[in-house]
Amino acid sequence: MISTNQVLVVEDEEVIRTSLRRLLERHDYEVSEAGTVKESMEKYDIDNFDVIISDLRLPGAPGTDLIKATKTPVLIMTSYSSIRSAIDSMKMGAVDYIAKPFEHNEIIETVAKIIRERGRDGKPASNDNEHEPPVHGMIGSCPQMMELFRRTRKVAQTNSTVLINGESGTGKELVARAIHNLSSRESQEMISVNCAAIPENLIESELFGHEKGAFTGATATRTGLVEAANSSTLFLDEIGELPLEAQARLLRVLQENEIRKVGSVQSRKVDVRLVAATHRDLKQLVIDGYFREDLYYRINVMTLIIPPLRDRGNDILELADTILQRTCTRLKTTMRSFSDGASRAIAKYTWPGNVRELENAIERAVVLAEGDKIGEELLAIEDEIAEAELDSKQQATPILAEPIEELSLEDYFQRFVVEHQGSMNETQLAKKLGISRKCLWERRQRFGIPRKKKLAV
Repeated sequence: MISTNQVLVVEDEEVIRTSLRRLLERHDYEVSEAGTVKESMEKYDIDNFDVIISDLRLPGAPGTDLIKATKTPVLIMTSYSSIRSAIDSMKMGAVDYIAKPFEHNEIIETVAKIIRERGRDGKPASNDNEHEPPVHGMIGSCPQMMELFRRTRKVAQTNSTVLINGESGTGKELVARAIHNLSSRESQEMISVNCAAIPENLIESELFGHEKGAFTGATATRTGLVEAANSSTLFLDEIGELPLEAQARLLRVLQENEIRKVGSVQSRKVDVRLVAATHRDLKQLVIDGYFREDLYYRINVMTLIIPPLRDRGNDILELADTILQRTCTRLKTTMRSFSDGASRAIAKYTWPGNVRELENAIERAVVLAEGDKIGEELLAIEDEIAEAELDSKQQATPILAEPIEELSLEDYFQRFVVEHQGSMNETQLAKKLGISRKCLWERRQRFGIPRKKKLAV
């Protein structure tokens, strides 16, 4: 009978297999070896191991065949070029995967975690949420999101600085909060700062605090947000907007674990875990001289990339349905669903504002809806491909050749839209009026002018 902490390594390359065996044995695991799936099944009762570590690509049969053949948790190894296949293996039931070449600590920690959190039957221990999205409020099963969830879990267990990169509206703060909530600092409140929202002349004082009399208006000593995050997590959103002087002070925090208030000659030690986020290319900002190179390398220790909504495939419709149900519940309205046309429009639209734009569009639609179906017209989105074709053929031509008195603008807007919406789409109308599509939509709602439905062809 195989004893506790038994690991089976299935790897056809002898050098890697031997190296893994020696590494695991140094950490008190009893290790068995096999070169193929067939050999492992003929040689051992694979249900009696605590963990099976298997290469994805093996002679004869892939490592994923072991997932179907045993109740023992299977940890898949793969090269970086096969990450997508590894993620697919997790959908088939692999407990986790590790990319080659791997760090020794990474594989030891992963094996220990599997044994700690999983029972001998290979199923998750009670209250284990390993396969649930670790980011509260985020939904997704595309490979990019699966990788994001996996990496979020991993980095949360460390104290390393994390850089989250993603377009506006993708949910960077949600990921930061998940990292904090899954970390050993979860009992403390996470401090969030939007660097772009603080005036440049105040940002050093806000972040690092100031002494009384440090500058005009400093009538009392103030504790900064970095110090407030002591023993907790500091989330700096849009870190690329930090002025260079503040960047230098932040670098000191990361290098020396200490802060110095504006106007003070004394420093104070702090224990802060930094999670930063940006939608900008920080490397390009370094090249352009707007971001310190030494700070860039300090914060770019662990990077998480949030994919834009347009690259998430079927996630878009799943997410839209969930947001719709949540919105109906929050607004205490009748539960509604999308019409076929609305679903097609949601899938086609590129969502430049990402999830935030999708949430706003759905909320507006729910508020305006009268029946149990959300139609395309309530979403105020169109097929961008068709619009792009029209835009390429037409240049914006101002129609307001003569000034119109301010009091008649509303009447003019209503009359123009009603008269021309049969021959123009929303983009054309907005361009002729010299406003954005969003502004056009908002004015439609304000004046109660519904969009004219397209005739069926």
